[in-house]
Amino acid sequence: MEYPRLIEFPAANKSVFLFGPRLTGKTYLLKKRFSDCRYYDLLKSDTFLRLVQRPSILREELATLKEGQRVIIDEIQKFPQLLDEIHGLIEDKHISFIITGSSARKLRRGGVNLLGGRARILNLHPLVSAEIGMVHLERLLLFGSLPAIYTSEEPIQDLHAYCGTYLQEEIAAESAVRKLDAFSRFLRSAALFSGQQINYEAWASDAAVPARTVREYFYLLSDTLIGETLEPWRRGKKRKAAATGKFYFFDIGVRNALANIYHLAPGTAEYGKAFEHFIYQEVRAFLDYTGDFRPLTFWRTTEHLEVDFIIGDDVAIEVKSVSIPDKRNLKGLHAIQEEHTFKHRILVCFAPEPRQVDSIEILPYQEFLNRLWNKAY
Repeated sequence: MEYPRLIEFPAANKSVFLFGPRLTGKTYLLKKRFSDCRYYDLLKSDTFLRLVQRPSILREELATLKEGQRVIIDEIQKFPQLLDEIHGLIEDKHISFIITGSSARKLRRGGVNLLGGRARILNLHPLVSAEIGMVHLERLLLFGSLPAIYTSEEPIQDLHAYCGTYLQEEIAAESAVRKLDAFSRFLRSAALFSGQQINYEAWASDAAVPARTVREYFYLLSDTLIGETLEPWRRGKKRKAAATGKFYFFDIGVRNALANIYHLAPGTAEYGKAFEHFIYQEVRAFLDYTGDFRPLTFWRTTEHLEVDFIIGDDVAIEVKSVSIPDKRNLKGLHAIQEEHTFKHRILVCFAPEPRQVDSIEILPYQEFLNRLWNKAY
């Protein structure tokens, strides 16, 4: 089944970096939307070798293109030095490029030419509710929403193959870690603790690696687009905020596969974590796709008061997998209003109908997602 993707590209005369992990659908999307563009796939050995041997071939092959025409370079991390030629073509020929990557590690390190701000950065995420339409929530919470996995008849097998591909191709190929067995143990620990505050010492002990190595591994996960660390919201007036961030994988299905989770029962802690992760993915994708630069953070105090997600200084979101929320579920949203005046304080849950308690919006998750994607926040 084909799903419409919400990501929007700038005008034809603007160049773009399009980042996203493998299987988010970058190549398929570009071939559908820009079928008439010149296309270079650096995963193909003949294309890669031709350009590696003499990068100036790119300039020669594009010499006849007219100003404003687009060229697609797929998987630039395989040969980031090609960006020097691309830079020259943008300047001299006014050709625009769409440059994709499933890892930003080699582009962020080693002084690689990032085109001096001449290209916008876009991020492609797994499928979101506004693209899917009628979400099969139980399937999504367990297997995630990578396009090929969401529709797969064998999602468990495909997820395990995908996680293996990441270890072998994205990590090993970049020579980012010396011991894949240690990194594999760390990945499982990171998956088990996903959505929780990072505790380097505890996670290092669980993975049997030094704490300093765990810190390096988290940078690696960010660079290879496997996950993101949310920073604490620190603008409160009264209470001291948490010192460390909390980590989320880019897709809940990948997280479950790495943690060896094959079943989720409503009402359990694991189900609640998966539901929170689902809302995280929706909010993160919404901010990226709409060009909303408000930071996504979370609030947790040393007194263990907590709100799951903060958008800028405007929206506080708590996520609970309950149908009849009680006062305990609203505790963090009540407390954070003493720190700052938020336009919206929202509890996302399984309530049958929207309602309001003490200016807190209690919303069924479907209603929240509908308002989110209609830019109500």
